[in-house]
Amino acid sequence: MNFIELMQQRRSVRTYEEREVPLDLITDIINDSIQAPSASNIQPWSFVIIRNKEMIKRISDSSKSTILAGIERNPDSPMKGYAEVLKNENFNVFYNAPCLVLIVGPLKGATIAFDCALLACYFMFSATSRGLGTCWIGQGAEVRDADLLKELGIAEGYRIYVPLIVGYPKGIPPIPERKEPRILKVVS
Repeated sequence: MNFIELMQQRRSVRTYEEREVPLDLITDIINDSIQAPSASNIQPWSFVIIRNKEMIKRISDSSKSTILAGIERNPDSPMKGYAEVLKNENFNVFYNAPCLVLIVGPLKGATIAFDCALLACYFMFSATSRGLGTCWIGQGAEVRDADLLKELGIAEGYRIYVPLIVGYPKGIPPIPERKEPRILKVVS
C-alpha cells in the first residue's frame, strides 16, 4: 500500500469485530508511531493500553460524567448537543471497541498537544497499514477521576491527550466529502 492509498484507507472506524487485538501488534504500532516528530525532539508521550472492556466502559462513564457536569455548569457549552446521548447509560463513547490506547503527556508544555496529535496520526496510519481500524475519540479524554487516573498509571501532572480506539473493522466507511482547500494567499 503506498502513502496515497494509506491516506484513503484511513477512516474513523466505529464498528469492530468481536476479536481481540494482539498486544504485540499494538506495541509494534506504538514503535512505529514514536517515529513522529516532536518539538525540540522532547518526545513527551506515554501510552496506556486497555484491552479490558469493563475498564474501557469505566473510562467512558467517567468521561461522560465530566462532560455532563461541564454542560450543567455552562448551558452554552459546545458539548450540549451531545447531552442526550451522553445521558444514555448504555452509550459507550468508545463504541465497545476491543482496544483503547491512551496517549498521555505532561500538563505543562507549549507543544505537548501538537506533539501527541502528530504521534496519533502516525499511530493511525500504522494501524491502517496492518488492517486495523482506529478512531480518535475526543470525548474520551475527559477523565478527571483521580483514583481512575491513578489506576490507569497516569501520574498527577499528566493528562490524556488522545484516546484512540483500535480493532478489526467490520467495514471501512466511505471517504466523507471534502471541502475545497482555502488558500488565503500565495506569497512569492
